[in-house]
Amino acid sequence: MYASTLLVSFLGASTVIAAPTWPSFNRDAAKTDGLNTVSEYFNMLASKVEVGKYMAAAPVCDLSKAQMAAAPTPLPPPSAGLTLKHVAIGRGTQNYTCDTTNATAVPTAVGAVATLFNASCVAATYPDLLQLLPKLALQFNLTTQENSRMGPTNLIISGHHFFEDATTPFFNLDTNQYNLGEAPCTKTNSTNAPDDAPKGQQGEKAVAWLKLKTESGSTGNLQEVYRINTAGGSPPATCQGQPAAFEVQYSAQYWFWEGESRS
Repeated sequence: MYASTLLVSFLGASTVIAAPTWPSFNRDAAKTDGLNTVSEYFNMLASKVEVGKYMAAAPVCDLSKAQMAAAPTPLPPPSAGLTLKHVAIGRGTQNYTCDTTNATAVPTAVGAVATLFNASCVAATYPDLLQLLPKLALQFNLTTQENSRMGPTNLIISGHHFFEDATTPFFNLDTNQYNLGEAPCTKTNSTNAPDDAPKGQQGEKAVAWLKLKTESGSTGNLQEVYRINTAGGSPPATCQGQPAAFEVQYSAQYWFWEGESRS
């Protein structure tokens, strides 16, 4: 298989004409740079396809070569003995509630919901493209079709993210295509997203980067999860003008680390 064929197959350049099943571009998303982001993606993709034509073999999807980006204030590294199992792009919403009787109240985070798209091979072979994917994902509306396609890519769904309660993020990586495990988690560390992190569709800041550890009931030897390279998702500063419950669209990279089960 030529390298360019592999690249096209998992990033979707060959299916750009499939308009009837294409998620709709949101012209209001990230108004100042939305079109530029989409253009940057396809230009970067085209350049890699061109280079791939002259490669003797496709790049190997070796997750040991993938490197997580460092936060401005670094998160603790993965625990000793763990290996990278999966990388996904999460696309969904951060969810909040408000006290509608108090305009100065601060919105309360009550979890998130996201579809996870398999980006492991992108992480292993094209890290610059990986860095662009969360920002790219926010340029396309969440629709029914988005459940099977992330923007202008062919990244396959590898799982789903939601909250069991207000403090327990849950990741289900058992799908028709994959059987990677399930993981209820607890947050252990966080750091603010970089100042230049991609803003959301209404200009909101990116949510924090996180390190999570799995809890009892996790499967697939999943031990730690990182949410990094976030885009959008932060709430307004106060509840003024907000409903009792609302959502803010976001995207992020999720890195899943595995190892022997802890006693």
